[in-house]
Amino acid sequence: MSSPGGFLTEEQRKLLRSASQGRDTVPEAVSPRHVTKNASVGGGAAISKNDKKSHSGRTGRPKKGGGGGKGTWGALLADGDNKSALDRNDPNYDSEEEPYKLVGAPVAQSLEEYREKVVRIIEEYFTNGDVAEAAANLRDVGSPDYHHYFVKKLISMAMDRHDRDKEMASVLISALYNDVIVPDQLAKGYLKLLESVDDLSLDIPDATDVLALFLARAVVDDILPPAFLSKSAKVLPEGSEGLVVIQKAEKSYLLAPHHAEVIEKKWGGSTQTTVEEVKKKITDLLNEYVESGDRSEACRCIRELNVPFFHHEVVKKAITLAMEKRSAEEKILSLLKECADEGLITSSQMSKGFSRLSDTVDDLALDIPHAGDMLQEITLKAGKEGWLGSSISRAVSMEVVTAALDSDDVRNFKKAATEIIQEYFTSDDISEVIRSLEELAVPEYHPIFLKRLFTLAMDRKHRDKERASILLSALYAEVIPIGQIIRAFVLLLESAEDTALDIPDAANELAMFLARAVVDDILAPIHLDELDEELMDDTLGREIVHNARAVLAARHAGERVLRCWGGGGSGLAVEDTKDKIIKLLEEYDAGGDLGEACQCIRDLDMPFFHHEVVKKALAMAMEKKNDRLLGLLQESANEGLITTNQMVKGFGRMSDYLDDLSLDIPDAKEKFASYVAQAKHEGWLKASFGEEVPQVNGTT
Repeated sequence: MSSPGGFLTEEQRKLLRSASQGRDTVPEAVSPRHVTKNASVGGGAAISKNDKKSHSGRTGRPKKGGGGGKGTWGALLADGDNKSALDRNDPNYDSEEEPYKLVGAPVAQSLEEYREKVVRIIEEYFTNGDVAEAAANLRDVGSPDYHHYFVKKLISMAMDRHDRDKEMASVLISALYNDVIVPDQLAKGYLKLLESVDDLSLDIPDATDVLALFLARAVVDDILPPAFLSKSAKVLPEGSEGLVVIQKAEKSYLLAPHHAEVIEKKWGGSTQTTVEEVKKKITDLLNEYVESGDRSEACRCIRELNVPFFHHEVVKKAITLAMEKRSAEEKILSLLKECADEGLITSSQMSKGFSRLSDTVDDLALDIPHAGDMLQEITLKAGKEGWLGSSISRAVSMEVVTAALDSDDVRNFKKAATEIIQEYFTSDDISEVIRSLEELAVPEYHPIFLKRLFTLAMDRKHRDKERASILLSALYAEVIPIGQIIRAFVLLLESAEDTALDIPDAANELAMFLARAVVDDILAPIHLDELDEELMDDTLGREIVHNARAVLAARHAGERVLRCWGGGGSGLAVEDTKDKIIKLLEEYDAGGDLGEACQCIRDLDMPFFHHEVVKKALAMAMEKKNDRLLGLLQESANEGLITTNQMVKGFGRMSDYLDDLSLDIPDAKEKFASYVAQAKHEGWLKASFGEEVPQVNGTT
């Protein structure tokens, strides 16, 4: 007799022994206080109070279906075909009576088995040169933790073959990088090669020279970072041949003039020519696309290249071209988006292209100023539009930011920014801050300035926190655009855990700074969603964003946020100023004197806040269908009372809130478009502002 699984379980054996000995394995006892005095079983005699028998409902007889009773063979040893032996709907069902089942688990293959399989893959690849097939076969083998051995075996086999095979090995590794073989495994494979140079030299006399060239080629192909050489040199034993390989790779190849071209052509052969031709074709098709704008033709050319494993190069060259020719950026990004949507360029190849570009962004910055900032903007845009994975988008952005924060220029800027901020907290002179930032003339570092501003303010009194918010409002649009402000908050939120170690209440303070930026019309509520998407799950930064939302959702949130750092301060001054602006505009709209209205604006004595006059004047003109207020704005601009930057800032804020305003004023967008056209025609609004205004019925 056996259980349905073909063997007796330990529990079954115990029950079998107990049954054969005529006793229960687990005796049951029921306390007398659980037995009713006049209770009876099956209509039989009454049970006495001191009866010791169990009244649990289990009598020792077999259950329905022939099993389960204590001291019986029951269904535990029944034939597996008895479907009714256990019924989960039966009141007496006990899950422990279910038969055990064997669950199959994959058995990890040994390294020896893995070696045999990859050697066959490598030999087959050297025969047919099919990169896609080699990648698929390696994927099928599995055991990604052994991939470093594949790298080592591929190169060691190629070292003893013709130059053509050496070139093929380099091409294959480049194609597998990050798609099939993760960077850590790749680096480990090269390190294993360096450790075994002495053994390789016994069979391959020129192993040191050949491996040095493989190492240099990996650096040129962007699959190993240059830092790998110095890091490996530290772990190799002194006097080893591995150190000789590293020195030769650096001095003979990587430090030579035009080293990239020399290294790529070193092995020559048909494979190398093919790679060079493909790169040239990619460059040509991208340039042709920029000229013609024909996306379908460009996609056809990419498809005809027939190198899906090399599409990361299309991505890399396309983004580089977009950074070189900013006028073509939108066109190029739309091509990449279409390639991703059609599946022409896979998500892994897209990620690989962005990753490779981020690795070389420092070198790229020598030819393209602000390359890091441009790459970050493109990466964020691609992630937001959904054609680049959010994880790689965040990784590339963080890599670019981290690289930028480590430079000497940034360290010097931080020092200067700290002095400017500390002086501002003492003098309260906003115009001096603006002048100092203009003198530094590094607008790409403004997010770092804002991060420093709020970090210092968080550890100071409420008065300085209020001043920090006021300064942000003054700098917004006129000095620092909204994109850089959002980036500053991203930097703050991503480093919130570290900040909290020094400032215990940093999370609450930063949530209030975020909420205040929304109340001050610097950030729109949708910007909080964008910040949320930029942050990793289960981080303090994401929690801070949620807390800021909760603060803004409370009743009278605006008043509470403005008063959060104490009454009578700048926050209330701003609120009072808003009330004064509304009153002076209403008085002028009702027939007031133009000169008096201008004097009232002048008496506000808050020139950095004049954008609010512009915004509220435009909103009131739409609401009351009275263009008289536009005359006040024109006069203020002509007199220089409202600066050009403040005028642009006011129109810009109005543009940001058109969607919300349209709920109350259906034709708000049409009216705003006409106001923009009038202001530009009369010369009191920059002509370039029209390019940023959304089109409404064909009008800009």
